[in-house]
Amino acid sequence: MGGIGLGSADGILSYITLVLRYVLPIPALLVVARCAVSLLCGKHGDATWGYLSLPNGARVPLRHWENIIGRARDADCHMSYPSLSRSHAAVIRDSAGAWRVYDLGSKGGVRVNGESVAPGPGHDIKSGGLIDLGSVQLVFVSSDDELPPLAGDAPPPRNWAGKIKPGATAALLTEFQLMLGIQACIAKADALTAAVPFAFASLIAIMWFCYAMTRAMGRQGFEIETLAFFLCSVGLSAAASSAPEALLRQTGFLAFGVFLFFAVGWFLRDLNRAVRLRWPIGALGAVMLAINLALGTTAFGAKNWLQIGGVSFQPSEFVKIAFVFAGAATLDRLFAKRNLLLFIAYAGACVTALAAMRDFGSALVFFSAFLIIAFIRSGDAATVFLSVGAAAFAGVLAASARSHIAARFGSWGHAWENTDAAGGFQQTRAMAAAASGGLFGVGSGNGWLWRVFAADTDLVFAMTCEELGLVIAIASVLAITAISAFAVRAAASARSSFYVIGACAAASILLFQSALNVLGSNDLLPFTGVTLPFISRGGSSLISCWGLLAFIKASDTRPGASFAAVRGGWQNGEPKSFGGGTSDDTY
Repeated sequence: MGGIGLGSADGILSYITLVLRYVLPIPALLVVARCAVSLLCGKHGDATWGYLSLPNGARVPLRHWENIIGRARDADCHMSYPSLSRSHAAVIRDSAGAWRVYDLGSKGGVRVNGESVAPGPGHDIKSGGLIDLGSVQLVFVSSDDELPPLAGDAPPPRNWAGKIKPGATAALLTEFQLMLGIQACIAKADALTAAVPFAFASLIAIMWFCYAMTRAMGRQGFEIETLAFFLCSVGLSAAASSAPEALLRQTGFLAFGVFLFFAVGWFLRDLNRAVRLRWPIGALGAVMLAINLALGTTAFGAKNWLQIGGVSFQPSEFVKIAFVFAGAATLDRLFAKRNLLLFIAYAGACVTALAAMRDFGSALVFFSAFLIIAFIRSGDAATVFLSVGAAAFAGVLAASARSHIAARFGSWGHAWENTDAAGGFQQTRAMAAAASGGLFGVGSGNGWLWRVFAADTDLVFAMTCEELGLVIAIASVLAITAISAFAVRAAASARSSFYVIGACAAASILLFQSALNVLGSNDLLPFTGVTLPFISRGGSSLISCWGLLAFIKASDTRPGASFAAVRGGWQNGEPKSFGGGTSDDTY
């Protein structure tokens, strides 16, 4: 067997390590593939919250809590009457079951039961009420009444996840985690401490506890969490190689991150509460940045660390959650220019504070999220292009004022010309290590990149390539991509624009941050020093990623899968009404 003597204990361990190198990618690819297929091919529940009866007797279903009525093709209630504006009116339901009609600046005006609706405050409407949109009269019917189903209301297949069982996928991931743990223990040999097996055992226990909690709450979907735990497993393997003494802390951070995931998910179940408190949460984020700017400590060129009672953390990581809260809004607030301008000012303050701290990687991540939120809220590409132009101008000014920023951009694409200088030392080592790993890696703990500074944080993708191989490294990127793609796909059936914006903004942060880390370490983008979500070692980043994941989970409208259940969902092929009373959207 290639010089390996199987008669000795060392030979047996070497053989096990060799086998694990080639076997590990199999469960990794299966876990990512099964989750991606279930997330991107599973059917979303189409809840019907009410109907609009047209003059010709046809009925238009209200599929969301917030519905735009207009002539535009992408309107929720598309009606091709020439007297209608493209976005004429909005019909919106609150969590208590009350409905209001809003005029969206239409030319023909809006009347409810003969009373004019002024732009802004809206007008209450009850089941059986008349909505007059210029020359078009509609009858509003609430889903609280007994209504015969429409032809399109047929139940989805018996199992919305097809034949892919989340429990079986989690079992596959457990096999992957066990093999990673065995490989890490063998690599440490005589230097092995109890922290390594304890960390992997704790990871498995936390994952199955999370799965049990999910099932106890009546939810079947576990794909998003499974992908996150897969990424955390890869990150724990990197930490076991580079900093085994920090494994217990990293496990504690993971446990706290999962707790935050459930806490934010519970908070998002009540839409009115989330909307009411979004600006106080946003203000708290701004205060955290202000304190960081005034009292923070400088590390590695950026003043982005805050130390309290001997504990150091990065406030900017937690401000990401507050930023998403502040940016998300319900439809009745999207059309208020004051609300949008207030968020633009808030985003500008956050990015400026991060730039003042020299944390330009985080500033870029925040700005990418701002562009996504601004486009979804305004639908105006010109606003986005104007923002990009302003940011480019600000970047040129910053590069001219800060020499280290100019050096970063100056070394971009020239890392091999500065192999021993600050502009290329880390990247050249990262690229060499990644290339040496090949498809299957050299085995956990058998690489050398962990000796380079920030190998398990800023360069963790290259470290994964070296030790676990390109296959698992690419699977990690695909896992983050699948989560982000699901957020975009779920937007079409989300009950509120708050969940759409929150999920898409959170996904953009995770995806853009991943791109900066992966491409920056390979000199395809300027090296900004941001972490790879769920994989890079560190508490602030890991906890923040789990908090952001809750926004994506809340947007999941598949029956029995989300934090926020939809009324009239389906279970085992039969209709099921969640909750009771007038507020039956959560359970």
